[in-house]
Order: sequence, then structure tokens, then C-alpha cells
Amino acid sequence: MTAAVLVALAVFIPMVAEAAVSARHDRALRAAGAVEPPGDVYKVMQAAYPAAFLVMLAEGLTRSTPVDGVFWIGAGIFAVAKVLKYWAITTLGERWTFRVLVPPRSRRVASGPYRWIRHPNYVAVAGELAGAAVMMRALVAGPLATLGFGALMLARIRVEERALDLERQ
Repeated sequence: MTAAVLVALAVFIPMVAEAAVSARHDRALRAAGAVEPPGDVYKVMQAAYPAAFLVMLAEGLTRSTPVDGVFWIGAGIFAVAKVLKYWAITTLGERWTFRVLVPPRSRRVASGPYRWIRHPNYVAVAGELAGAAVMMRALVAGPLATLGFGALMLARIRVEERALDLERQ
């Protein structure tokens, strides 16, 4: 298999599965009275996240990126990021969604990776992007996509922090 096919499978199969889990949790949270705070960048993120990987794949395809030692280093970065992401998802349980949804009487989670990192899911997403960039040798698209999506994650973090501050009141 080519590097692009391997990366596409590693990126998009879990992304589809994560979307299904997020949708299920979204429905349950809304049924329990969760509210979505204003000012979220979710709609932009929804398009930018898969697009970031697509531009890296496209750049890698222009080089006929080999499956070699550099590829496997990137795969290792990507795998570690996925482990952190799934640890965060498992820790949040039904509270994890693609959207920021705050259920009534909720409290900030302080277990699992949240014990050490305030937003481990976003650290993991940055790792996914960096790993894909290394695998595809996306020297231009990789840094640009990671920085661009990183800016969206920082905006998202501000929305989450405001929502979490409100839940403490």
C-alpha cells in the first residue's frame, strides 16, 4: 500500500467512528438539557479538520512519499496522539462530543489525562496533525494546516473555558 492510502485509512476510518460516537453523545447530552455556548467555531472546525489531512495527503502524493523509517516515525507520533485522544474520550465518557455541550450541574473533569493537561484532546489532535505531516512529508501543508487548525483549537478552548467557568457558578 502507498503511504497516502495508509494515512487516509488511519485518519478517516477513526474520524467516521468518532463522528458516530460524538453524535450519539450529542443526542444524549441535549436530551439531558445540555446547552451549547455561543461563539463556538465548530462549523469551521468541522470542515477544516478533514481538509487539513486532505491537503497533507495531496502534498505527499506530489512526492510519491515512501513507506520508510520517516513514515513510521510519523505513524508513531500519530499513534501516541490517538492513544491520548481515546484516553480523553474514555475519561469524559458521554460528555465527549465534537461540540461544546454543557449539561446542567456538571463539573470540570479532573481525572484521566485531565489530571495533568487541561485540554488533552486538543494536544492529541495537534499530534495527529503533526504525525500525518511527518508520514506524508508535507513540508508546506503540514505546518500550515497544523498552525491553522491550532488557531481554531485556541478559539475553541476559549469557548470551552467560558462554558466551564459558567458551570461552576
